Amino acid sequence: MPRRVDDLFGEIASFRALREAALRALRGKRRKPGAAAFFANLERELLRLERLLNAETWCPGAYKSFEVRDPKPRLVSAAPFRDRVVQHALCAVIEPIFERGFIDDSFANRVGKGTHRAVTRYEHFRNRYRHVLRCDIHRYFPAIDHEILKRDLRRRIACARTLRVIDAIIDGSNAQEPVNHYFPGDDLFSPLARRRGLPIGNLTSQLFANIYLDGLDHYVKEVLRAPYLRYVDDFALFHDDPLVLDDWRAALARYLEGRRLVLHPRKTLVLPSSEPSAFLGLVVMSGNRRRLPEENVRRFRNRLRSLRDRWRAGTVTQEEVEQRVGYWVAHAAHADTWRLRRAIFRGGWFDPLYQLP
Repeated sequence: MPRRVDDLFGEIASFRALREAALRALRGKRRKPGAAAFFANLERELLRLERLLNAETWCPGAYKSFEVRDPKPRLVSAAPFRDRVVQHALCAVIEPIFERGFIDDSFANRVGKGTHRAVTRYEHFRNRYRHVLRCDIHRYFPAIDHEILKRDLRRRIACARTLRVIDAIIDGSNAQEPVNHYFPGDDLFSPLARRRGLPIGNLTSQLFANIYLDGLDHYVKEVLRAPYLRYVDDFALFHDDPLVLDDWRAALARYLEGRRLVLHPRKTLVLPSSEPSAFLGLVVMSGNRRRLPEENVRRFRNRLRSLRDRWRAGTVTQEEVEQRVGYWVAHAAHADTWRLRRAIFRGGWFDPLYQLP
C-alpha cells in the first residue's frame, strides 16, 4: 500500500498559492472575458477564494459547454475562471504525489512527454515486434466512474480538506453523454445510479484520467510484462505472436471490467507492425517515415482559408493567425511534410524556405 500524504491543504488554499495558480491559468487566456474580469480585481478575487476554501464553503460554478466536431464530435466544457484557479492550485500540489508512481511509458499531460514522444516510442516498439495490439476505451471520459476515482485518489491522499475540494470538483462535473454499459453484479438500474463522467477541458480531468488508468499501466507492465505505451485512453501492446496479443486483449477486457470500462469494439484490433498506422495525429510507416492523415491536411486547409479571410477583414490580428497556424506547423514538422508545407505556404510566413536565415 503506498504511503498516504496528509497536510496538503495549506499549500493549496494560501493567498500565495492561489496567486501563482491564477498566473498559470491566465496563460493563453488573457483576452477571455472571465480571465480579464478576474484580473481586474485580482486581490479581491484571490482573498475571496482563499476565504471560501478555508471556510470549506467553496463549490464549483456552472460550466459552459459546447460541441466541437474537429476531428470528431466531443462535448467540451469550460469552467468559470475562478474554478480554473482552484484546479491549478490543487494540481500543483497533488500531481507530484501521483507522478512519482506513473510508468515512463504513459505520455499524456505530463512534463517532458506528449504526443510526439509517444509516437517515437511507438516506432521504437514497432521496429522490434511484428504485431501490435491497438486499444481504445469506449467513451473514456464520460465513462469514468466517480466512486472508483475517489477511491483511487484516497489511496495516496489522506488530507480531509484537500479531499473535500477534490470531491467538490468531481461531484460538480456536468452531465456527459450517456454510457450505459452493464457489468457483473449490476442490476437494471446500476448504470443510472452510479455517477460517471468528467468534463473534457478541466485541468483536473487530465490528471484524474491518468490516475484512473495508472493501475492498468502497472498491470500491463508488471503482470502481462508487455511492451506497452499509453496516451490517455489510446494504448498499444507489442509482440511477435498475434495469438499472444489476442490473449492479452482478453486479459485487458477483464481488467477494465473492474474499472467499469469497455474496450472500443471497432478500434481495438491486432495489426502487423509493418502496416501504416494512424497514431496520435500521424501516420507512422516502416523506415521511420511519417505523414499526416489526409483529413488532417483537409481540415487545416479549410481553417487556413477562414483565418486568411478573417485577417483580411480585420477580425483577427497577425499575431493570432501566426499563433494558430504555428501550432499546426509545429505538429506537421514531426512528419515528412517539407514539400506539403512548401506547397501550402509558398512565399508566406510559414514557407520552410522563407524561415531559413
